[in-house]
Amino acid sequence: CSEPVMSYAQKVLKQHWTRWQVNREVRRLVRQVSRQVKLDQSRAPVVLFNASTRLTGMSLNASFSLLLGLGLQMAGIPVVRFACEGGMSRCVLGTDRDDPDQAPPCRACIAQSRTLFMDAPTVWFRYQEDAALRQRLADLTVDQLAEFEWSAHLPRIGERSLPLGALAMPALRWVLRRHHLLDEEPVRKLLREYILSAYRVVQEFASLVGELRPSAVVVFNGQFFPEAAARWVAREYAIPSVSHEVGLLPFTGYFTTGEATAYPLDIPDSFVLSEAQNARLDEYLSRRFKGQFSMAGVQFWPEMRGLDEAFLRKAEQFEQIVPIFTNVIFDTSQPHSNVVFPHMFAWLDEVLEVIRIHPETLFVLRAHPDEHRAGKQSRESVADWAAQREITALPNVVFYDSDQFVSSYQLIQRSKFVMIYNSTIGLEAAILGAPVLCAGRARFTQLPTVFFPQSPAAYLQQLETFLSLGKVDALPEFQVNARRFLYYQLFRSSLPFDAYLEDERLWTGFVRLRRFGVEQLTAAKSPTLQVLVSELEKLDIKQPVFSFLLPE
Repeated sequence: CSEPVMSYAQKVLKQHWTRWQVNREVRRLVRQVSRQVKLDQSRAPVVLFNASTRLTGMSLNASFSLLLGLGLQMAGIPVVRFACEGGMSRCVLGTDRDDPDQAPPCRACIAQSRTLFMDAPTVWFRYQEDAALRQRLADLTVDQLAEFEWSAHLPRIGERSLPLGALAMPALRWVLRRHHLLDEEPVRKLLREYILSAYRVVQEFASLVGELRPSAVVVFNGQFFPEAAARWVAREYAIPSVSHEVGLLPFTGYFTTGEATAYPLDIPDSFVLSEAQNARLDEYLSRRFKGQFSMAGVQFWPEMRGLDEAFLRKAEQFEQIVPIFTNVIFDTSQPHSNVVFPHMFAWLDEVLEVIRIHPETLFVLRAHPDEHRAGKQSRESVADWAAQREITALPNVVFYDSDQFVSSYQLIQRSKFVMIYNSTIGLEAAILGAPVLCAGRARFTQLPTVFFPQSPAAYLQQLETFLSLGKVDALPEFQVNARRFLYYQLFRSSLPFDAYLEDERLWTGFVRLRRFGVEQLTAAKSPTLQVLVSELEKLDIKQPVFSFLLPE
């Protein structure tokens, strides 16, 4: 055999061997837990659903669901898993964005599900098409599909209008790696299939919760259409729901009764960082400012370079420097951000006109490092926008693409003020004491941390004022609040699972179980499970939105 063939064969064998090891560890743990569990069958169960976390293997979010289910059962709380058994004509991770006719790899995914869900009773759902719905969708445009609603009868509660188009859109944008969707048949086909599949999830999940009346529903992310459909059903049945995502620190998860990708945090006005808390935060920031951090196993900065001599010479020709930090347009955080401008590129188009009339200012446009990440490359990128608008032809613009690892922090230190859409770099800039002008709702705009005008006109007026002033100062409370928010985000809301997990060492973002005793899955031994179990036990649909927090 040739060397490339041997290399491919070795890679496939390694994948199969690693997957077998991961699943063996899961089966071993589940068998150990099953010997310890004494469920209180008089209690309403918690339903867990995470169809969009992985196909094969065990992703970080899939592991959160596994460990939460085991922890609940160790506490005597029944768990029911809702699982896809070829239940969607197209699913989020099983979509081939270049071939919408390609069916998802159901066989391998179902096999993996049977391992990860063997700890609890599982209600499987299969796809069954609604011919009337497909016929109704057949001739609709992308815009019409995006707004499509469908009336249906739900068991025990009656007729409801289902916002199927709205449920499907975030997943489609994420899969196609773009915000603006072309009105062409491959796009329409995928959107139709997502709507049909979301309807199937609604039907089956409504049947499940209508019969079980669970105490709570826990789903991954909440933006992808399978889990978004389940949460929509839960709300209609007045059942509390929780969504989860990866936390900011390695092997941590974030759980909330709100939208996980919006990251709601209720930080008491009385919360002031102590000397020890400030030191803990400073230690994290010292690594962050060097690019030494990862999220969900992804290392965004393989290196971080300083500003070179060519840039510094160019900068000397201008009165002031203003960096512009962008986001990944298809990210599931973006629907929460678009409250002032329709989307990030609409903001950039307005900013471009300001750039043209301020030749005294050097604007440094920075693409998000995730735009070129392998397997997640954006198909509507800031680089594309910059090329179409020919911004590099402007003498007062420097553009850094997502694969140019120049230190953002050095840019911030030299800037008059910082412009962001909703990027976390805005929070860090506020911590560094820089004035930040924000164009999209961000996690940290829950507190006064940045300047955040509430209309396009007010934003552009604020931008013009900042450019014209001799000096721009951040408000005194911005830096304090930014530190308060980041501390809560890191050390209170990011629930650690590192005692149970380690990197799989094959696929980025995938994990395997450590060796630990089943007693570690009890609330008495695990602060994370103590918080999750205790809060899930007292959930009430009438409660205001809250996030699960570690005690200090």
